[in-house]
Amino acid sequence: MTTSTFRPRLVKAGRQFGVVAARGLYDVRAVHPERMPMAGPVIAVSNHVGFLDGPIVFIFTPRPLRFLVKRSYFSSAWGVLLRAMGQIPIDQNSAERSALMAAKDVLTAGGGVGIFPEGTRGGGTVETAQQGAAWLAQQTGAVIVPVAVLGTVGTGGRDSWPRLRSEMRVVVGEPFELPELPGVPGRQRLQLATEDLREHLAEHVAQAVRETGLSLPHVSADAAPSAE
Repeated sequence: MTTSTFRPRLVKAGRQFGVVAARGLYDVRAVHPERMPMAGPVIAVSNHVGFLDGPIVFIFTPRPLRFLVKRSYFSSAWGVLLRAMGQIPIDQNSAERSALMAAKDVLTAGGGVGIFPEGTRGGGTVETAQQGAAWLAQQTGAVIVPVAVLGTVGTGGRDSWPRLRSEMRVVVGEPFELPELPGVPGRQRLQLATEDLREHLAEHVAQAVRETGLSLPHVSADAAPSAE
């Protein structure tokens, strides 16, 4: 079993180095960072388009987050860094209990967790969402913060990298809480909560596209779905 230990000083240094390195290569910055609560349990949920999404969101969100990361990455050259940064391994497309319990412990202690609820890279418009983030919010009472990451993919498809000095933005949305839905059976309550979360995130991504003028892959700013 892969384990990760959160070392605040190392994470702070890693994030600072990451900001310098990323800004040396790209025009990247956070938008509305003041919206992120800096204390108490927080689940940041982000759309997922390219490989760079995880590092960029980790570096540029104003608060350190422990992300649920695809387990296979821990066996790659990135594994040492991921473990040092305290990231949590999870099997892709699986509500893996050990990963969710580790994330729950982080939230119960008042920390922040980052999740890409789509589960894998896609078009970035959040057409689907898995249930892990909503489950964690229901279990811990954590506030949810939608995050839109834009500009992390080049013109050659989702595996391509953006050209040097191109714009990237990490747009932080308004925090929200899931409805309690009293009287609704547990499984249905989780399904409804997951859809509520998905809609919030999809609307935020659409608004971020309009606000920044950056496009998702194969989606122009004018063609972006409405947030209304």
